[in-house]
Amino acid sequence: MKNKINTLISTICDKAITASRELALLDTRQKNKILHAMADGIEAHAARILTANRKDVLEATSAGLAEPMVKRLELNTSKIKAMAAGLRSVAALKDPVGRELRKWKRPNGLVIVKKSVPIGVICVIFESRPNVAADSAGLCFKSGNAVILRGGKEALRSNAEIIQAMLSYGIRQGLPKYALQLIRTADRAAISELVQMQGKIDLVMPRGGEALIRAVAENAKVPVIKHYKGVCHIFVDKSAKTDQAIEIIINAKCQSPAVCNSVEKVLIHRDLAKRFIPALYSRLDKLGVELRGDAASRKIEPGIKKASKEDWDMEYLDLTLTIGVVDSPEQAVAHINLHGSHHSDAIISENKASQKLFLAQVDSAVVYVNSSTRFTDGGEFGMGAEIGISTDKLHARGPMGLEELTTYKYLVQGKGQVRR
Repeated sequence: MKNKINTLISTICDKAITASRELALLDTRQKNKILHAMADGIEAHAARILTANRKDVLEATSAGLAEPMVKRLELNTSKIKAMAAGLRSVAALKDPVGRELRKWKRPNGLVIVKKSVPIGVICVIFESRPNVAADSAGLCFKSGNAVILRGGKEALRSNAEIIQAMLSYGIRQGLPKYALQLIRTADRAAISELVQMQGKIDLVMPRGGEALIRAVAENAKVPVIKHYKGVCHIFVDKSAKTDQAIEIIINAKCQSPAVCNSVEKVLIHRDLAKRFIPALYSRLDKLGVELRGDAASRKIEPGIKKASKEDWDMEYLDLTLTIGVVDSPEQAVAHINLHGSHHSDAIISENKASQKLFLAQVDSAVVYVNSSTRFTDGGEFGMGAEIGISTDKLHARGPMGLEELTTYKYLVQGKGQVRR
């Protein structure tokens, strides 16, 4: 069986490599025309996509899939329209391919141009949410990359219909046949084979829970861009405006608690703690947020539950928040670098020195001053769309848009020069 899966994946990769070379010949106008056709295809096949999705949801519910996962799996008419609109918005974005990053001439007359180019073949492994199939395909295509998609078994029918809709309309407008491929087997061995396709897959992007991402990263022989979890912090400095800080924390925790850029930990400067913690507790308690805290915070507000050692490293993704008291910005920075996930962290402060220290020393992909962590998102950053958020440092960090789906190469023009 392993050999059969290996042959299947290897063949898919070979087709993707061929398609990636065909994509390199498409200009921006052609790519945008194809993206609009893909969007039309999704809308034209909406009934079929929804029928397939209902079957997936019914089967997933019967199999006991967790309710949050089922919610992510469900599609409706508005989500179908959003997928199509997303593809059209990608078409409206500036083409990231072919940008001249630098140009210079050497004393020997060689002209060197550093130019942006597609990465090549990208594999996206994701769970539950079928809209990821359309989003990932659109972004990879606009950036000139062939994409191989492997969704979860719970969304197999939904993903298949979405990809078929995009292909059927896209190919009519010049989409290379194998530029967009879906792994249609639910066999988990397919993932193991995909992440070990050295020389055939250039980049793997896992999108899902921490368990999936760690499994991919630990078994991969090709580059992986990832973030394991979002343990985001907010530090409230002693100079913070109390009302502003509370509103930022409420937004970062309550607007959408089950996402990776929601705040999970709040640190409060000791000089502010006695008047700040009761006010914060009162507001959050009314909103149904469970607060867990260290000894210092619980001494100030007895309604706070005792935080365990594990709480400081935990990503809750619900209405739970851990708070603690620190003596200085330096202590807050040290705590965040130790317990955070290098995703998104914020300081609420009116002190320029504290802000400067925080921005310079917190080792995270996105660092904020006087703002909610909820803005870590490609759309909110003005990128138009994102394929994911990276907490790595090579080659992309933070929200990944079209530009982050390219690399570069050097184009050297000579007139017969030889090295002596």
